Formats: sequence, C-alpha cells, structure tokens
Amino acid sequence: MKLADLERHLREHGCALYRQGGSHAIWWKPTSRKLTSVPRHREVKETTARAICKQLEVPLP
Repeated sequence: MKLADLERHLREHGCALYRQGGSHAIWWKPTSRKLTSVPRHREVKETTARAICKQLEVPLP
C-alpha cells in the first residue's frame, strides 16, 4: 500500500499527524486518544497498514 493512500485513509477516519521523527511519523486519533507510529517509506506492507488501523481503531483499508 502506498504511504499517501494510508495517510488519506487515516485522515478520512478522523486521525491526524501528531509529530514526525526520523523514519517514522506519529499519528493519533483524538476521539479515542490512541497513538501509533507509521513508517515513512513510499510503500507500507499490507500487514503493517492493518496493524496501524487496528491500533488507531479505524476500519481496515
């Protein structure tokens, strides 16, 4: 999955970029107060994308 598609999916479900680090960005969902890290690579593995969505409590892409 492309990183841009994952970020779009997260934004559509109420998540926001919290901060950026060296190789990871921290995303959070304000309504559930959940945080998770998202790797900043062009391609994100499907299993990683599913784990990110599960941690942020958003539907799977």
